[in-house]
Amino acid sequence: MEDVEGGSDGASGKQFSICLLIRTIYHVIYFLGDNVVACWALMIWYNVGDQDLDNNAIYNLKYLGPAFFTNWNFSFQTIFLGLSLLYDFLEWAGKHNGNLGTKIHYWRDVLFCGCVLPFTLFVSSMFWTVYAIDRELVFPKIYDDVIPWWFNHCVHTNILVVLALETLLQPRRKPTDEKVEVTIYWSVALMYAVVYYTIYFTTHRWLYQVFGVMTWWQVCLYQLWIWGSSFVFYKLQFPINRLIHGDESQEIPEANGETKTGEQVMSPKEQSGKLITDLKTPPFSTRSWSVKFKNIRNQFESSRL
Repeated sequence: MEDVEGGSDGASGKQFSICLLIRTIYHVIYFLGDNVVACWALMIWYNVGDQDLDNNAIYNLKYLGPAFFTNWNFSFQTIFLGLSLLYDFLEWAGKHNGNLGTKIHYWRDVLFCGCVLPFTLFVSSMFWTVYAIDRELVFPKIYDDVIPWWFNHCVHTNILVVLALETLLQPRRKPTDEKVEVTIYWSVALMYAVVYYTIYFTTHRWLYQVFGVMTWWQVCLYQLWIWGSSFVFYKLQFPINRLIHGDESQEIPEANGETKTGEQVMSPKEQSGKLITDLKTPPFSTRSWSVKFKNIRNQFESSRL
């Protein structure tokens, strides 16, 4: 019996190592890839000459580039990948349960849930929707002369792959700290609104021309829709994660780090000295009546009056 349990533990450990290996490889590839993209962005910025600045779109790209929310979101995702990779290394070293590992784990999950996921979904969905209607409103054709096509997909399409892989490989069934996550979300959303509208009122330039074709009441409604849709993305991530990884309430954490589900039964050692009369709780709730009767009878026979 001990050999079977040991084999089960070994299989679980092997599965755990394979999952950790996949997560580590994916974090390494995307973290390094994001840094390459960031370095390429600096090259694009440096290569834009004064002769190109007559065009408003190129001028915005050169001097107002850091204010584009695409760049903000890409920075958030790169920081998240860096924290994830650091935690992976600590997990390989067996030090992830220490003080440093606990803090990195906390901020990694809080940053992902409250910032990376909702804003990445917003950036990608908003960009490609408007791009399909009229690309001049978000990515003017003149950008093709200075920005390679693959770079555009790295910052607007490939970012979704990170969300998909992270959701599949890392269970996040509920908020790590909902108050902090919501605070981060609204802080970033409001801060960017202040930056965006400050640029307009000081330079009379819209970073995204989609705002330039709207009246002011349309701009206000559009802004409210942006905030609302992004917050909906934040809320939806948890039920979607539970659909993929199952409901956490099905698992009961034990003191030794193992878990028991409602389908598992108690061993004779666990049952000794305990008289269970509640037939609605596991393990009795998942057994047939004949098995339940035998367990109750055995407990009465072995009990001392």
